[in-house]
Amino acid sequence: MTIQEINKAYDRIIGSIDAKELKNAFDFMQGLIAGIREYSFQDRLDELQDTYKYMLRYRMEGAKDPMQERIYNNLVASSYEFADVIRHKALLGISPLTYYSRKRVERQDPVPYDKLYRQIRNAALVQRETPTGTSEEQRQIESATNLLFEKIWTSDYLKTEEIAAIKQILTDRELPFPVGCQVVSALMLGEQAAFDKEKLLLLFDAAEIPDDEIRYRALIGILLTLYIYRKRTSLYPQIADRLAALAERFPNFTNALRTIILRFILARETEKITRKLQDEIIPEMMKLGSKIGRKINLRDINPESLGEEMNPEWKEMLADSSLGKKMEEFGELQQEGADVMHSTFVHLKQFPFFREVGNWFLPFTSDHSAFGNTSEKGQTEKDALESMAIAAFMCNSDKYSLYFSMLQLPAQTRQMMMGQFGSQASEMIQQTKEELISKRGKLAIISGQYIQDLYRFFKLYPGHLDFEDIFSLRLDFHNLPILQPYISDKESLMAIAEYYLQKSHFDDALAIFGRLAESEQENDILFQKIGYCKQMGGDIEGALTAYLRADLVHPDSKWVIRRIAGCYRTLKRPEEALKYYRRYERFEPDNLSIQISIGHCYLELKNYTEALKYYFKVDYLDSEGTKVWRPIAWCAFLTGKYDQARNYYRKIIDKQPSAQDYLNAGHTEWALQNIKGALHLYQEAVKKEAGDFLKFQEQFSQDIPDLLAAGIEEAEIPLMLDQLRYALSE
Repeated sequence: MTIQEINKAYDRIIGSIDAKELKNAFDFMQGLIAGIREYSFQDRLDELQDTYKYMLRYRMEGAKDPMQERIYNNLVASSYEFADVIRHKALLGISPLTYYSRKRVERQDPVPYDKLYRQIRNAALVQRETPTGTSEEQRQIESATNLLFEKIWTSDYLKTEEIAAIKQILTDRELPFPVGCQVVSALMLGEQAAFDKEKLLLLFDAAEIPDDEIRYRALIGILLTLYIYRKRTSLYPQIADRLAALAERFPNFTNALRTIILRFILARETEKITRKLQDEIIPEMMKLGSKIGRKINLRDINPESLGEEMNPEWKEMLADSSLGKKMEEFGELQQEGADVMHSTFVHLKQFPFFREVGNWFLPFTSDHSAFGNTSEKGQTEKDALESMAIAAFMCNSDKYSLYFSMLQLPAQTRQMMMGQFGSQASEMIQQTKEELISKRGKLAIISGQYIQDLYRFFKLYPGHLDFEDIFSLRLDFHNLPILQPYISDKESLMAIAEYYLQKSHFDDALAIFGRLAESEQENDILFQKIGYCKQMGGDIEGALTAYLRADLVHPDSKWVIRRIAGCYRTLKRPEEALKYYRRYERFEPDNLSIQISIGHCYLELKNYTEALKYYFKVDYLDSEGTKVWRPIAWCAFLTGKYDQARNYYRKIIDKQPSAQDYLNAGHTEWALQNIKGALHLYQEAVKKEAGDFLKFQEQFSQDIPDLLAAGIEEAEIPLMLDQLRYALSE
C-alpha cells in the first residue's frame, strides 16, 4: 500500500471508532492488515472482535452486567491503540516524515534509558566538582539529553521498566534542569504522534515537580494532549483521577489553567503582529527617518555643531505621525507578553543548532557548549549571556538565535554589540523585572516563553510540515469536559471571554458569553457583549435581539440605544431606528452624529423636508465640517430646491468630489435647464470612473425616476446619453 492509502485507511478506522461503529472499524482494520501483509496482527484483531461479539450477544439476551460500560470503554480504547500500532508499523519502513526517519535511526542503535541516565548524571557530577574547564562534560550532557529526547519522542507504547527509568530521570534533582524540561517536551511531542496513556501520566508526574520550568511545561503538555485526544481521554478513568489529584496539589491550579489558556489565545495574534510590523510600523519608521534627514539637513552637520541635546522637532514629528500611536500599541503588546519578536527572528533559525528537533524546546542556558568554554569568555560576554538567560522579553529559541548571530560577527564588533546588549538588557531587566513579575507572574512568563518556543517549532522548523500544527487548532481548552470542573467558574470564563473579545475572536467570545447568560438573565452587560459579538460576526438580527434584551434590563444605556438604532438601520427599518435615535437625542440634543443619523432615517423614509431640518442643524453647528453637504444637496434636489442644491454641489466639487458627486451635480444643472453644464458634469463623472461608461450608465439609470420627478422629459434622457457618448469620443 502507498502512504496515501495507509493514511486514508487509518482515517476511516478512527472515524468509525469516533462514531462508535466498531464493526466498521474492525472491517477497515482487516483491510489495512491485509494491505500491508502484517498478518501477525490478526490474532489481536480477532481477540478484539470476539470480545465485542460476546458483549453484544450478552447484551441482546437481556443480561445486565454492571461492568459492561467499563468493558466497552476498554474495548474502544484498545481499538484506538491498535489502530495506531498498525499505522505506525505500516509507515515505519516507507514514510519520509521526520518522526519515522528518526524512529528508524534510533532503532538501528538503541541506547537504554539507564545508560543515558548514567551518562548525564556522571557528567553533571564531574561538572559540579570541577566548575572550570568542564566543556567536555557539558557536551556529554547535551549529547545524551538529545539522544534521550529522540528516544522518548519516537518510542512506542512505554513498557513498565521504561516508565520507571523516565520517572527516575524526571525526579532526580541532581540533574541539570534542562534535562527534565527536554523529557517533558519529548513526552509532549511523542503524544502528538500517537496517544500513549503512560506518557500522559508521566507528564502528570512532571507537573508535580517543584521546578517551575519543568512543571509549567508539563502542564502545557497535559493540556495539549487532553485537547488533541479529547475523544479518547474519557475512556481512561485514571486520567481524570490524576487530573483531580494534580488540581489539589498544584498551586492555584485554576489560575494556572486560565493563564495558559490566555497565553494560547495571545499566540493567535502572532501573525497579525508580524504583518503589522512589516506592513505598517517598519515602513512608517523608514518614512519618518527620511523626513528627519530632510528636516535637519544631514549634509550641513559637522562635529563642532553637535551637542547632546536632541532635536525637539523629532519628538514632534513622532507625535504627529501615526507611528507614535503604533509604537505605543506595540509597547503595550510587549508588556502583555505578546509575541512581538517572531518577525525579527523568523530568518535566524538556519544555524546547525536548530537541526536537532530537541533544541527547539531547550531552555536557554549561558553554559551551552555551542557558546564555547565559559572560563575562556570575557566579562562582557558573560554579562551578555547572563542578561539573555533571565530576559523575559524573548523566548528561549530567539535567545539562541540572537547569540548565534552575534557569534558570526567579527570579534571587535561582537564584543561591542554584546557590551551594548549586556548593559541595555540588564538595565531593562532591572527596571521591568519586578513590574513584569507583579503584572504577569512567573507562570505567565515561563508558559508564555514556552508557548512561543512551540510556535517557532511548529511554524519554522525546516520539517514543520511533517507535524500537525497545533496552532492551527482552536485550542478552546475551556470547552473540554474533563477540564470544566476546574475552569467553569464565572471569573475564569469571564477572563477568557473578555480576552477573546479584546482580540476580536468574536465567535469564541460569544460562545462563553452565551453560556454565562444562561444563568444570568438579568445581566445587561452580558447581553450587550453578546449583541456586539453577533453584530461583529454579521448576525444583525441576533445582535438586535440581544441589544433589546439588554435595553429591557437597563433602559438608560446610551451605547445600547445607539446600537439598537444602528441595527434597525442596517436591517432597512428606518422607522424603528428613528425611535431609538430620538431616545438618544434626549440624552445629547446637540450630538452631531445622532442628528445626522436622524436625518438619514428621514431621508430613507422619503421625508426629505424633515431630513433637511436635521442636516441644516448639523451644518450650522459644525461650521467647519462638510459631512452633511452631500445629503443636504441631494435632499434639496429631491424637494425641488435646485438653486440650493447647486450651491452645495459647487462647494462639494471644490473639495474632493467623487463620480457620484459629479453625477448628482449634473442632474441638478439639468433640472435648472443648464444642458451644457449638465453634460460637462456627466463627462467628469465618467472620467472619475476611469472612463467606464457602463458603470456610469448603471448609476445614471438608478436615478431616472428622480430625473422624471424633477421635470426632465423621458424622451430627452436617451438623447442626453447619446450626446455624452459623442462628447467622450471626441
